[in-house]
Amino acid sequence: MNKPLHAALRDPAPSASPDRATADARRKGDRDALPISAGSNFLRAIIAEDNADDKYGGRVVTRFPPEPNGYLHYGHAKSIVLNFGLAAENGGTCHLRFDDTNPLKEDVEYEDSIAASVRWLGYDWGSHRYHASDYYGVLYEFAEWFVTRGLAYVDSQSAEELRATRGTLTEPGVAGPYRDRSVEENLDLLRRMRAGEFSDGAHVLRLRIDMASPNLNLRDPVVYRIRHARHHRTGDRWCIYPLYDYTHCISDALERVTHSICTLEFQDHRPLYDWIIEKLAEGGKLERPLPRQYEFARLNLTYVVLSKRKLLQLVEEGHVDGWDDPRMPTLVGARRRGFTPAGFRMFAERIGVSKSDSWIDMGVLEETMRDELNASAQRRIAILDPLRLVIENYPEGASEDCFAPNHPQQPELGRRVLSLARELRIERDDFAEVPPKGYFRLSPGAEVRLRYGYIVRCTGFEKDADGNVTLVRCTYDPATRSGTAGADARKVKGNIHWLAADHAVPAEVRLYDRLFRVPYPGTRAAEEAEPAPHHAVALAGDEADGEERERTFLDDLNPASKRVITALVEPALASAAAEERFQFERHGYFVADLEDHRAGRAVFNRTVTLRDSWTRK
Repeated sequence: MNKPLHAALRDPAPSASPDRATADARRKGDRDALPISAGSNFLRAIIAEDNADDKYGGRVVTRFPPEPNGYLHYGHAKSIVLNFGLAAENGGTCHLRFDDTNPLKEDVEYEDSIAASVRWLGYDWGSHRYHASDYYGVLYEFAEWFVTRGLAYVDSQSAEELRATRGTLTEPGVAGPYRDRSVEENLDLLRRMRAGEFSDGAHVLRLRIDMASPNLNLRDPVVYRIRHARHHRTGDRWCIYPLYDYTHCISDALERVTHSICTLEFQDHRPLYDWIIEKLAEGGKLERPLPRQYEFARLNLTYVVLSKRKLLQLVEEGHVDGWDDPRMPTLVGARRRGFTPAGFRMFAERIGVSKSDSWIDMGVLEETMRDELNASAQRRIAILDPLRLVIENYPEGASEDCFAPNHPQQPELGRRVLSLARELRIERDDFAEVPPKGYFRLSPGAEVRLRYGYIVRCTGFEKDADGNVTLVRCTYDPATRSGTAGADARKVKGNIHWLAADHAVPAEVRLYDRLFRVPYPGTRAAEEAEPAPHHAVALAGDEADGEERERTFLDDLNPASKRVITALVEPALASAAAEERFQFERHGYFVADLEDHRAGRAVFNRTVTLRDSWTRK
């Protein structure tokens, strides 16, 4: 059984005796070499060890640092639950910090959406809401300090020249012609960059580290660029902007973050992270102990794309109905779909945290939502494809109350009233003129129980000119009412749901399914093996999507991902609040639409079916 995220350290699972490799790794302090079991959370062990060693004086401070240039997606949910959860279970804090270092792509609209999504997931940052731009002054001061210590220089090469001299994975980089500029010249150029004297791209500031390093990130990385663009928070005060690798490690240290948790693509950036803050600490600019970066495997989920570029393409080309389309893997879309914050937290716990990339099947997320909704969603009746049924021996104009539990496993939630009358509506597929083998619903001469009502026998039916059944005729047995002694006297195999024609309320029901029809959208149709997880989209810095394939992801859109019907629902659903979730009995889990559901217009979105129908495809 999965332990709650905030209980794991209080109730640790027993562990086996370490083998020699594990013991050696622990003795050497190489925690990145420790083995990690599937589905575990290795970060818990690291934090527990740090607390035991009093490394940070008992403090645990994490951070969630999104770029405010798009909407959060399922992968971000994993990171949010991880960062806020680890802090909470250790009595610490998690900071929400917006990495707003690219004024060309950022907007307050995205900030508001991100903050709302974090709160929706059940977390709060308290007073710890920050922006990278809060530190622009300090970041620039540190940049001048690096220059005065001979640890940074202004490079005037073009972007093409910078790429050419950087080297490759197999060849070292080459020092450019400006690497040995004097401290005085570099400082003068940097200050003139700050003053706005140069055009975009004329100069960059680079750290002087090692052009021959096997790690490309240490080959004199660019840390400042000229960009004459208005920033949504600082306006026109700055025309040079720091890059992420320089900004986020310093921001972590300034905020006294203890555990800086990133996805695996930043593993090769960790030496640069450490180099920057170590130099500043040596120079008395940052306080020790310094934060430490740890990496975990991002979420690689089948049947979706998480690339910002691809998601934007879906929206701009009209393949979906906006960022909050319930088929989109965005958190605003998930909320409108009816996914729950508790479901996401449960999902994150189930899949665990590891350092090995792998694929998680969409069915795992869907099954988690089923489990959560099965426990939390009250039951209601909806007829998605109505067929008229008349009980011929039921008195004309009469009706009676039948009682249905709001939740079969939670009697404390009480019951609701369903009015039964002579004329009802049933599901069209609950009647078959010629029943197939094993069919236990209505057919000529067959008996079924009207759920919460009586046993009825089909006595006939009518068709229209096209051969479609338009009416089913039945008789009922008054002695078989549910909840009475007579109900147990006769047993039938079939049990169908129904609504009284005069009480049923029309509703728009949107039947959503997976947006893509294949597990790995955009891969070759004939390709059987799953692609390497690194082709999936990164949690941060996720514009790079790997090599182009023969197919595009748009070729794999599911044409049946959305179907809109007019259904009939019980009266209680018409007064449901927006975002209220229900199980439509025998159909699945549905939610009252956040935007369109209102008094006089009932609109429900299907969250997930009762059973997984994709594993058989």
